[in-house]
Amino acid sequence: MTAEVARGGAVRVLIVDDHPVVRRGLRTMLEGEPWVDGVLEAATCAEAVGIASTEPVGVVAMDVALPDGDGVEATRRIVQGRPETRVLMVTMTDDEDVVGRALRAGARGYVLKDTDPDVIVDALRTVAGGGLVLGPRVGPQVLTSLRRQPVELPPPFDRLTPRERDILRRLAGGDTNARIARHFGLSEKTVRNQLSAVFAKLGVADRVQAALLARDAGLTG
Repeated sequence: MTAEVARGGAVRVLIVDDHPVVRRGLRTMLEGEPWVDGVLEAATCAEAVGIASTEPVGVVAMDVALPDGDGVEATRRIVQGRPETRVLMVTMTDDEDVVGRALRAGARGYVLKDTDPDVIVDALRTVAGGGLVLGPRVGPQVLTSLRRQPVELPPPFDRLTPRERDILRRLAGGDTNARIARHFGLSEKTVRNQLSAVFAKLGVADRVQAALLARDAGLTG
């Protein structure tokens, strides 16, 4: 099950927080949402990773400070195991380094707990649909900083060269070989050769499988 909210499919939400009151409050709001298929809860990193690996979770509301570890690392493990699962950090921590770590770990958004609850629910829906959300007090300088730093891609995408990743993004966006060639100033033969290398590295048979894999991992745009 993937987080295809934009296509009308409801998703399961996992709330990860060690405070029962926080989990209960967010659960109450989410259970009335038509895009929510069910709400699961976890109080620790271990519980969160375990649930996300066995249940069809579409989106996760993840705290940073948890009793048994770091919610950022839990996010990394969840996204590596289930790239189709989207994670929104919901925390009191507004440190820019933590925000940057979370986004590099694969989180699709970051909001603070004292944000209006309706905004948090909207953020979860946006992230579940494949969007990126930064709360009103999370500065745009975080994204600027991220652009200056190398992005850690999950396997097998980390095996691709920068040009191969760029071509794969265009393919996942629906471009034909001819359009990809024009965009990068290459010949169609070169594009075909590059895509053959991409397919081999990803272990897929054709462009459809490659596009689906890239989209599930968020490697589009």
